[in-house]
Amino acid sequence: MFVVKYRKIFYTLSAVLVLVSIFALAKWHLNLSIDFKGGALVEVNYPNGRPTKEALDVNLKPLNIDASVLPTGDTGYIIRTANLDEAQHAELLQVLSNNNTANIEVKRFDTVGPILGSELRGKSLVSIILVILAIVLFITYAFRKVSKPVSSWIYGLIAIVALLHDVIVPTGVFAFLGHFKGIEVDTLFVTAILVILGFSIHDTIVVFDRTRENLRVNHDKGIKEDFEHTVGKSVSQTFARSINTSLTVVLILLVLYFMGPETTKNFALALLVGIVAGTYSSIFLGSPLLVTIAKWQEKKRSKK
Repeated sequence: MFVVKYRKIFYTLSAVLVLVSIFALAKWHLNLSIDFKGGALVEVNYPNGRPTKEALDVNLKPLNIDASVLPTGDTGYIIRTANLDEAQHAELLQVLSNNNTANIEVKRFDTVGPILGSELRGKSLVSIILVILAIVLFITYAFRKVSKPVSSWIYGLIAIVALLHDVIVPTGVFAFLGHFKGIEVDTLFVTAILVILGFSIHDTIVVFDRTRENLRVNHDKGIKEDFEHTVGKSVSQTFARSINTSLTVVLILLVLYFMGPETTKNFALALLVGIVAGTYSSIFLGSPLLVTIAKWQEKKRSKK
C-alpha cells in the first residue's frame, strides 16, 4: 500500500501543517469571543432594511468598544463588544438606530463577565484534555491482547499523536482567520473540536482494529507476514470506507457552510477543517506510525 511505502512524505506534510499551525497560534493567538474573555452581545433587527456592515463598522469605531459586526438573517446583525456600562449601552443603541432615525428591534442583549469567561475557557481546555485521555485509555484497554510486534499502549500513544494533529491544525487555521478575517472562537468552536476528536478516533480505530484482526488471522493460520505488509493491507481494506464516510460528512458540512445561517458558518468551517485533518491523520499518519515504531523497536533489539 502506497500509504505505508511513502510514509515519510506524509510525515513531512503533517509536520509542515502542524508547524505552520503552531506558528499561527504563537504569532496571532486565537481571537476569543465574549464567551471566553467577557463582554456584551447585542442582536438587533432592522424591519425596514438594515444598513451595510461597512457603514455600521465606521459608525461604531468612535465608541472604542471593540465591536465586531456579524450579519444574521436578511435584516439583522449580531454585535459583540467589550463590557458595556449603561452609558455605553445607550450610545451603542443610538448608533445602531442612526441617532433614532432608523427603526430597530433589540432581540437579545447578553453580557458575560471576565471571571465567567475565564472559568469557561478553563473548563473547555479541561474537557478537551479529559476526552483525549479517555480515548487513549479506551484504546489501550481495547487492544490489551495485542503485544506483537508493538504493545497495546503504543496504539494509544499513536492515537494521542493523531488527536493532537487533529486539534492543532483547525486551531491554527482559526488563529490565521482570526487575525486576517476577524473570525472569533466561541463555545461552538470547542464543541466542534470535541466532535472532531470523536470522528477522528473512530476512523483511527477502524484501521487499527483491522490491523489487529489481520494479526490474529496470521497467528491462527501460522502465516508469517511482515508487519509493514499487514498494516498496508489493513489500510487498503479500510481506505474506501474511511474516505467515503468522511466525504458524506464533508458534503453535508459544505451545504451547511454555504446555505446555513450565519451563526453556524464558523462551526461548520471548524468541522470541515478538523474532519479532513482527522481523516488524513487516521489513514496517512496513525497506521504508518505503527510500522515506523515497530521497525525502530526491531532495530533496537537487533543492536542488543
